[in-house]
Amino acid sequence: MAEIIDGKAIALKMQEEMKQKVEELKIKGVVPGLAAILVGDDPASQTYVRSKEKACERIGIFSDVRRLPVDIPEKDLISLVQDFNTSSKIHGILVQLPLPRHIDEEKVLLLMNPDKDVDGFHPVSVGKMVIGTPGFLPCTPHGIQVLLIRSGVETKGKHVVVVGRSNIVGKPIANILLQKKIGANAIVTVVHTAASDMSYFTRQADILIVAAGRPEMITGDMVKDGVVVIDVGMNRVDDTTKERGYRLTGDVDFASVSQKASKITPVPGGVGPMTITMLLHNTIESAARTIA
Repeated sequence: MAEIIDGKAIALKMQEEMKQKVEELKIKGVVPGLAAILVGDDPASQTYVRSKEKACERIGIFSDVRRLPVDIPEKDLISLVQDFNTSSKIHGILVQLPLPRHIDEEKVLLLMNPDKDVDGFHPVSVGKMVIGTPGFLPCTPHGIQVLLIRSGVETKGKHVVVVGRSNIVGKPIANILLQKKIGANAIVTVVHTAASDMSYFTRQADILIVAAGRPEMITGDMVKDGVVVIDVGMNRVDDTTKERGYRLTGDVDFASVSQKASKITPVPGGVGPMTITMLLHNTIESAARTIA
C-alpha cells in the first residue's frame, strides 16, 4: 500500500514558515499585499477566493478582494487592474478565471504588471519559466514540485510522465521538471489524448503526474510497481450512497493504483492545498523584491 503524500499537512507547515517571513518583512516596513478580482458569482470561484482570503489572514498578508458584478464593462475591469499595477500596497494580483464572455481574458491578463503576476500566467512569467530564469512559477505546478521535494522524492534522472497538456498544469510542470536544477533534472514525457495507447507511456513512469480532467482514468494496470503518483484531478462523480449525491475523485483510480504505487496524493487533500500556498509564497517573494 502506498504512502500518502499529505498535501494539506505540507501546506500548513509551509504557511507556518511563511508567517515568520511576513513578520520579517513587516519589521522592514513592507506588508505583503495580494489583490484578488472576482467577476460574477460562480460558486467554485467564490469558494476559492474565500479560501485565499482566510489563508492571507492566517499568515498576515494584506488582502484586497474586489467582488464585481458579472456585467461590469471591460474598461472598468481594466482600470482596476491598472490601479493595482501601480499600488504600492499590492505586490500580487490575481484575476480569477474564467471571466464573462464580453471580457477579453487575454487582453486583461496582458495588461497585468508581470512583476505582480503571482499566478505565473503572464507571457513574461511563462518565458522565464521555460528558459529557467528566476520568476513566478504557476502555483499548481510549483506546488507539485514542492510536494515531491518535501516528500523526499528524487527527480534527478527519473522518468516523469505527465498526462495532460494544459497551459495551467501539464505544459508548465513538464518545463519545470526538465530544468537542470535541484528538485528537477528529470526526463519528461508528456502524453495526451492523441496517444493510441496511453498505458504504453504511463507504465514507464517513475513519477506519474495526472492532470487530464477525466475521473479515475488511470487504473492499476496502467502503472508499474513503485511509481510515485501525483493526482491533480478534482472531479464530481454522481454517487447516490452519499448524502450530497456525489463524491469527489481524482483522475487516478486510487483504490487500484495505491496498491502498486510507493507514494500517492489523495483527492481531496493532495495537490489542492498547495495551490493557494504557492500563491502566498509568490506574493511574499514579490514583496521581498521591493526591498532587495
